[in-house]
Amino acid sequence: MNLTEFIQSDRCVHFSCPERTVSLAVYILLYICSAAVVLLTVCGNLLVIISVFHFKHLHTPTNTLVLSLAVSDFLIGTLLLPSMLIWTIESCWIFGRDLCTGVWLIGGLLFLVSIYNIALISVDRYFALSKPFLYTNKISRKMMCTVVYCNWFVCLAYNIAFYYFNGNFTNYLICPGQCYYFLKEAWTIIDLVIMLIFPLSVIIILYTLVFVIAKKHATAIRELNNQTQPKTQKSSSHSVKSERKAAKILGILVSVFLACLLPYFLCSIFGNVIKIPADAFRKVMILVYLNSSINPFIYGLFYPWFRKCIKLIITLRIFQKDSELINVLS
Repeated sequence: MNLTEFIQSDRCVHFSCPERTVSLAVYILLYICSAAVVLLTVCGNLLVIISVFHFKHLHTPTNTLVLSLAVSDFLIGTLLLPSMLIWTIESCWIFGRDLCTGVWLIGGLLFLVSIYNIALISVDRYFALSKPFLYTNKISRKMMCTVVYCNWFVCLAYNIAFYYFNGNFTNYLICPGQCYYFLKEAWTIIDLVIMLIFPLSVIIILYTLVFVIAKKHATAIRELNNQTQPKTQKSSSHSVKSERKAAKILGILVSVFLACLLPYFLCSIFGNVIKIPADAFRKVMILVYLNSSINPFIYGLFYPWFRKCIKLIITLRIFQKDSELINVLS
């Protein structure tokens, strides 16, 4: 069905916002839970941003990518999650055409930035483990900042081009009370490749290689005799262990991201073959955005430095003189 046929169809002409079918208590509880999710997403990612910005020992190339991911997650929690959750609870878009357009434009940008941040993290971990000496000598935080800026700029340029050439920003809010956009067939394929197939392929291939390398390192470390090896060798062994641990933690981060992304990935592939209910699509998008809520908990569970940073931030010790020099990694 093309755009004109959809506008003239009964699904659009006779659409009206459904009446609330749940009790008032459940209705209020849904809003309380939604507010809690938004608050956790915003506060959790804000803690990551403050931590990486403030403490100098966290100013590393890898944490620059983590910071970029936290910024995109923070913006998702601030700009997208509230309206998407309200849309799901009400089963009706109540914010008008302009905000509908803005949500899809901003959502497309942040979603693209997030997935390419994850892809860049996988590239970073692969080179850190496969070529550790080259990585230490060549990859600086300044270089990684340039990579992050380029990532945001390229994603923004693609997002603007995508929506402009797909319909000049006009194919939104076709029915009253709904907020969807329509893709031209050629752009559906282009978007699927750029937004999903290419970055997911990079992530899966590189993290497979990362864990193969990490397994080899683990075998080598077990064979070392810690009592007889030289001090420099012990230092090298400790460095390898640190890189392996970082790779495992970021692997968990990537795995959770892929799990949240999988339903959207399937919808993108089979959306033109089978009819996907509007309510199901909204829930799929919320699952994608909820990944932004989960990431700070992953940091909290697996990164001791993040737990130390939270304590220092909550107790306001970051406002003390030279607090940025506190070694949160020790």
